[in-house]
Amino acid sequence: MKIDFNFQERFEDRHISPSEADVPAMLQTIGVDSIDELIDKTIPENIRLKSPLALPSALSEVDYLKKMKQLASKNKVFKSYIGQGYYDVNLPTVILRNVLENPGWYTQYTPYQAEIAQGRLQALLNFQTAVIDLTGMEIANASLLDEATAAAEAMFMQYSIRKNKQANTFFVSENIFPQTLDVIRTRGESYGIELIVGDIKNIELNENIFGAIVQYPSADGAISDFKELADKLHAEKMSLGVIADIMSLALLTPPGEWGADVVVGSTQRLGIPMGFGGPHAAYFATKEAYKRNIPGRIIGVTIDATGKYALRMALQTREQHIRRDKASSNICTAQALLAIMASFYAVYHGPKGIKNIASRIHGITSLLAKALENLGYSIKNKSFFDTLTIEVGNLLEPIHAEALNNEINLRYDKEGTVGISIDETTSLTDLETIIKVFAKVKGQGNSEFSIDELAKDLENRIPENLQRQSEYLTHPIFNSYHSEHEMLRYIKSLEAKDLSLCHSMIPLGSCTMKLNATSEMIPLTWSEIGNIHPFAPSDQTNGYMQLFDELNQWLCEITGFKKMSFQPNSGAQGEYTGLMVIRAYHQANGEHQRNVALIPASAHGTNPASASMAGMKIVVIKCDERGNIDVEDLREQAEKHRDNLSCLMVTYPSTYGVFEEAIVEMCEIIHKNGGQVYMDGANMNAQVGFTSPGTIGADVCHLNLHKTFCIPHGGGGPGMGPIGVASHLVDFLPGHSVVELEGSRSISSVSAAPWGSASILVISHGYIAMMGAEGLTNATRYAILNANYIKARLEKNYAVLYSGVNNTCAHEMIIDCRLFKPLGIEVTDIAKRLMDYGFHAPTVSFPVAGTLMIEPTESESKSELDRFCDALLSIRQEIQAIEDGGDKINNPLKNAPHTAQAIADSEWDRSYSREEAAFPLEYIRENKFWPSVGRVNDSYGDRTLICACPPIEEYMEEV
Repeated sequence: MKIDFNFQERFEDRHISPSEADVPAMLQTIGVDSIDELIDKTIPENIRLKSPLALPSALSEVDYLKKMKQLASKNKVFKSYIGQGYYDVNLPTVILRNVLENPGWYTQYTPYQAEIAQGRLQALLNFQTAVIDLTGMEIANASLLDEATAAAEAMFMQYSIRKNKQANTFFVSENIFPQTLDVIRTRGESYGIELIVGDIKNIELNENIFGAIVQYPSADGAISDFKELADKLHAEKMSLGVIADIMSLALLTPPGEWGADVVVGSTQRLGIPMGFGGPHAAYFATKEAYKRNIPGRIIGVTIDATGKYALRMALQTREQHIRRDKASSNICTAQALLAIMASFYAVYHGPKGIKNIASRIHGITSLLAKALENLGYSIKNKSFFDTLTIEVGNLLEPIHAEALNNEINLRYDKEGTVGISIDETTSLTDLETIIKVFAKVKGQGNSEFSIDELAKDLENRIPENLQRQSEYLTHPIFNSYHSEHEMLRYIKSLEAKDLSLCHSMIPLGSCTMKLNATSEMIPLTWSEIGNIHPFAPSDQTNGYMQLFDELNQWLCEITGFKKMSFQPNSGAQGEYTGLMVIRAYHQANGEHQRNVALIPASAHGTNPASASMAGMKIVVIKCDERGNIDVEDLREQAEKHRDNLSCLMVTYPSTYGVFEEAIVEMCEIIHKNGGQVYMDGANMNAQVGFTSPGTIGADVCHLNLHKTFCIPHGGGGPGMGPIGVASHLVDFLPGHSVVELEGSRSISSVSAAPWGSASILVISHGYIAMMGAEGLTNATRYAILNANYIKARLEKNYAVLYSGVNNTCAHEMIIDCRLFKPLGIEVTDIAKRLMDYGFHAPTVSFPVAGTLMIEPTESESKSELDRFCDALLSIRQEIQAIEDGGDKINNPLKNAPHTAQAIADSEWDRSYSREEAAFPLEYIRENKFWPSVGRVNDSYGDRTLICACPPIEEYMEEV
């Protein structure tokens, strides 16, 4: 008996789906003899890497998880009372297991196809409703990236709605979190917005000020009455922004009741682990009058084709692609998964539960304040919700040392104050430990403290006029699912309405819906990863530092760059950060005038939106009939603007799914004229192992880790968009106001946390570690193979819009559906009909209106690719039937999608059978996914905009 005792399964074989037996048939269909021949026809020789990637050997899943356990153990999980916008939480396990750990929730795509996304749309509507209720505002969005970003977006909205269009000064309270101030400063700089940072009580208004922003409660914990300030600002036609702690609003008068114009903050306290900084869903709430100025996504109530209650994204769907450089924000990926978890937290606890949690937090803080005052300490803030600022003078160092002895992290100020923020995990035992630390330093180490004695005559330290009187979370959704059994059923009922990668491939061009492997995801839920505060002392975060260092080295090897910054926590934010780094570089060279960005007509919509946010002027570069950038137009514009040229923004392979042969020449043209090359890394999936941005000549590139490197889309977030830069740009990578980062000439922060949404970096780290150099390169091979296989199967029946010089595509392709318009068939009809076949539509009408952009990824098997192709070919036959004289209005495409209710209805007035409607191909009978609503009526929803859960009578009527 011969046994290979060194055998271990390769993760690569689990990630890449086409089998060795499938490949010959796929190659024959394409018309090539080998994958290498296909690659040679697709990727230009002049940009190919000269040697394989130098990465560590691939680890098996078992070995990787062992390594990660060792790495994570280097993080020390101390009790954290640092606060500053980050708090320990108790994530209900019913949400942990059934949402965070459930691919039925984390592998969904952004809900652009509303009919197969009703579950997460409802969860996000619940989120908006909870935010509206707690803030007292009229309308809210479906989340933003983090609290600091939301505050910066608030400032820009206030700037956009200002009455005096000459005003460019913004007053910022000095008592906000420092990381928030830093991001506000970054955003304001590129727009020429001047900040006045000072004591809000001493604000002196003048015609140059357009608004102000405050924190509630303030950074030092104090609770201030800002009604007079709001009235004062409004009298001068100025606006007030408020950064509010969402948990405190269960006890405090909501800002909407005392005059706030916009209220923002983080929902991290609603059950989301700290994760060394993220991901966490920020919220953004404002007045109905400003609904068209809200950044990000809004979920709205509408009806479907039968008049049934339905939901969809409202108003600003794909705004960046429509408005481009006129977009009000570049935010494309928000934090949907985290917003969904926060909404379930609110549903599970309900108004009573939330109030009990908030009251307990305040109660323990009050006990602590009383104990410290009894010990002779002075509390700087006499009012508070959860945070105390204690004046300790020369006792700061002894307190610091004794706290560490007890594995406690507090917040220390050089001016002799200590900050303590209590959270929902703080127990009475924890409270006793804190008190003993302060007692010991005072020489009262043997003192006994009775919690019962402290609790006698305990004072409510929230000012009476700011104690909340209004109700919140009154909708039955927040008052019906408080037992675990009911909550489980509610979560599963919503999950069942959503199509995810659990059901079928999601062939979205430009979005790369890859396998999010379980072994990559498992470490997310470990306490050593989730329960670390982003401002914890560096000697407690050695595990994270090792992870960042390894991931930095690996991504630099893959991209050909010198260094990465992990701070940007979305792809669009990575774009903005890269442009701000280029801006800083030019200014350091004394070339402040360089502000022109050349952007191809085919670019992602976030490109011009990001350039506009970075204060750049945009010049659009033409594309030729094959979708390639017009090199001569590029040369002409670069030379025309050579004195002011800042950069070229280019996506590679192109947004049209083609490796442009002239990319090196284009980079040389830009450099020759004094500019920098910014490469959009959205299509990095087709580069890894064969070429790289650095090889091509780019100076900076963002990476969508939620695309190429396997972080799940989560129904519209989280994402990560770190940037890599060439050596001359390293010094300009973002810094941080709280945690010291390398970079002698760093730009100010772009995100609240120093390493962005740090916890999800473990996913990309795991993917690279388990794939290794060979596996990553093979992933690119098979991504290109799969895309060209689909192209070969479809191109006789659909017009493929663009191809490379050898008639191949990169990892994605575009089919032209405009030819069907004379028949009355729109691209949307094909997208909706695909739902009846069990598929999410490819990317609709981007980058070319009336087209479908298809990307299969290497994670899809031949059988799944065939199933998808069979569906599109069957739909083509349905279109042919119309061409042959069939009904142009009453047909399967125009009536799609077909719900179970429609199929079961006693009346059937269609020109085709129920079977043709629901089961057009045999495979569908085995595993039918039913859309939960018929075709959604978008225009009705925009005419009657409702962005919160409707009254129960109306809701039940529709349901």
